[in-house]
Amino acid sequence: MNPSLSQPDPSSRTQHRARTSWSGTGAVAEPDLERAAAGARILLEALGVDLDDESLARTPERMAGSLAELMSPRPFHLTTFPNDGGYDEMVVARSIPLRSLCEHHMLPFVGTAHIGYLPGARILGLSKLARVLEHFASRPQVQERLTVQVADWLAAQLSPVGVGVVIEAEHLCMTLRGVQAPGTTTITSSLRGVLREDSRSRAEFLALTRSPC
Repeated sequence: MNPSLSQPDPSSRTQHRARTSWSGTGAVAEPDLERAAAGARILLEALGVDLDDESLARTPERMAGSLAELMSPRPFHLTTFPNDGGYDEMVVARSIPLRSLCEHHMLPFVGTAHIGYLPGARILGLSKLARVLEHFASRPQVQERLTVQVADWLAAQLSPVGVGVVIEAEHLCMTLRGVQAPGTTTITSSLRGVLREDSRSRAEFLALTRSPC
């Protein structure tokens, strides 16, 4: 995978933010907002929504734009630095905000992610942990796959001693419909290297991801 996830000239994009180059399961192409709005209009009318009402007249366009925005990560460049100081302890970014779309119902799921790694020869610009999460979250997803994709990408790009990702999220497809269980959260984890193989390293990482009492 190319470590640069940025798109070329964003000025060529209209009505929408610049897109990254997609890769991996769940990738989506550049949206056709006009066609999406027409489809949203058909859907809403079929559901009985009166789009002749003044306040609803442009709802199809807003609906299409909102969904496209949820599937549009900001472009970024991977930034790594030599681990000149020989740092060999855990680096953890805790409680990174998360939002994504359930690919089964196209309803959001929201929560937080805790991402950490034990450095090898290189260390990562800290903001890039959140950027990588956003990159893979900005597409129709399932939480389990998202967790694995972030861990695999960091392991491939950094070759660290270990990587850990824990995601806790509330799925609106579960809390607003179906079983209607508000407040229910789902926790997933993906561990690589010593964070998976060594019980003490794993326990340290999981302890660091917990909020203080």
